[in-house]
Amino acid sequence: MIKRANILLMADRRQNDEEQIAELLSVASSTIYRTKRDFVEEGKRLGQPRKLDANREALLVSIACSKPLEGRCQWTLSLLTDELIALTEGQAVSKETVRRRLKDTALKPWQKKMWCISSMNAGYVAQMEHVLDIYAEAPDSKRPVINFDEAMKQLVSDVNEPLPVKPGQQAKVDYEYKRAGMANIFMFFDHHRGWRKAKVTQYKKSADFAECMRDWVYKAFPPEEARRILRRLEFNYTPKHASWLNMVEIEIGNMNQQCLNRRMEDRAFLISELAAWESQQNQKKAMINWMFNVHGARTKLTRAYDKLIGQN
Repeated sequence: MIKRANILLMADRRQNDEEQIAELLSVASSTIYRTKRDFVEEGKRLGQPRKLDANREALLVSIACSKPLEGRCQWTLSLLTDELIALTEGQAVSKETVRRRLKDTALKPWQKKMWCISSMNAGYVAQMEHVLDIYAEAPDSKRPVINFDEAMKQLVSDVNEPLPVKPGQQAKVDYEYKRAGMANIFMFFDHHRGWRKAKVTQYKKSADFAECMRDWVYKAFPPEEARRILRRLEFNYTPKHASWLNMVEIEIGNMNQQCLNRRMEDRAFLISELAAWESQQNQKKAMINWMFNVHGARTKLTRAYDKLIGQN
């Protein structure tokens, strides 16, 4: 309103020199034109009046904070607008007005944030700090620390042949595809050595997991050392709902972005491409700069818990 008032005041004093007004007030010439037009056509009204009074705005907030309509998983702008009109005896309101009021009240009913604060008991914190203490230990070749987890890859093939990229044209891939099954990927990661191993399997049963442990030890170490380590394997688990503490999750993200973010039609091609990616990363000894420690974890938990308590 202040800016519009200044536009009108300067337009009156400077004989409609719109370029100079635009430069002085840092506004577009179209804004100056609309402000002058509205003033002439509608009198001294500066800016749009509020379309929702306090009662209707409170009702909108109440609707947005309630459960969505039956058969709907979430509120949308259209649903909120229609519901508000229905509950106010047909008083007209636009979706844009609803959007602005939601923005003013910082309400986004179509978004959700996952929480697991209720499970962050003493056992959770103790296990989390145990994992972080392991990460903080100095590298020891006789006591290697290997992160391990699994991921899934859906195998699909193209129904129509993709068109390659050309100068001035993007590559084109038909949205239609044919499913070719699923593949499981077990990932090992040693951040001290910058080493990783991706093993493709058909299943992820306990027997597959056990074979991974055997393969890792015998492929990484000489037979005598491998037998010694097998007898001394020590398993440390991240707490429930805390897979983000597993450093290999970051490496799986790198794998997905750098290698798997495309259509792959069979396991043979998947295995071949993963082997090439794995070799390249191991040659570079690509590391992960893990910055999270016990102090940072305690600070994060305290802030998250305080925020949750404040919301409740």
